[in-house]
Amino acid sequence: MINAIIVDDEPLALDVLETYLDKMPEINLVQKCNNALEANQALKDHDIDLMFLDIQMPQLTGIDFLKTLAKPPLVIFTTAYANYALEGFELNAIDYLLKPISFERFIKATNKALEQVELQRKGEPAVVKEADGPDFIFVKADKKLIKVKYEDIVYIEGLKDYVIIRQNDNRVITLQTMKSLEDKLPQQLFKRIHRSYIVNVNKINAVVGNMIEITEKGQAKHIPIGKNYREELLAIINKNRL
Repeated sequence: MINAIIVDDEPLALDVLETYLDKMPEINLVQKCNNALEANQALKDHDIDLMFLDIQMPQLTGIDFLKTLAKPPLVIFTTAYANYALEGFELNAIDYLLKPISFERFIKATNKALEQVELQRKGEPAVVKEADGPDFIFVKADKKLIKVKYEDIVYIEGLKDYVIIRQNDNRVITLQTMKSLEDKLPQQLFKRIHRSYIVNVNKINAVVGNMIEITEKGQAKHIPIGKNYREELLAIINKNRL
């Protein structure tokens, strides 16, 4: 069981998150706070593990409030404004939820927090364990099944009903959808960043604005990040940044 507080100046947002938390027996909602001052007092009065923190609030924003805390709990930012995502993750937020928040997305974020708290209580660092299984996939191309090693894939590009698997020194064109291929790939290695692109996370050299930079055939290549995929990509990057 972990203790949580919600900080938001919108009554509807407080009610929605409270309703969601009622369905999570592992989380005890200690208090709903209307502003940063109430939240600050709640953190002093209670042992809080997790804080759902709105960004746009009067007097003191969620980001500015978090900066004042010497030892903050885990934070999941909640906001209606996607442009705050990068700054939120730079403050080591566990996740970033964009309003209106779906229950499915809420579950995903809280599960991250629960795993993090469990690791902290065990005194272990938070790491993503690679799933057991093969390090390759077979795809049908040129009337045969071709073996493609995960480590050789740089990125995957979708073109209507075809996908192009771009490798270090080769490419494989196969007749299938991006979704079907995405479902077969290990999620800890590959990330959908755009409706037309899946990238090998290990091949990302940098994030430049709304683009990622990878190396293709010895040269830098930039691939766009779709707005619907940005927050999850930033979560992965933030988890592995110094």
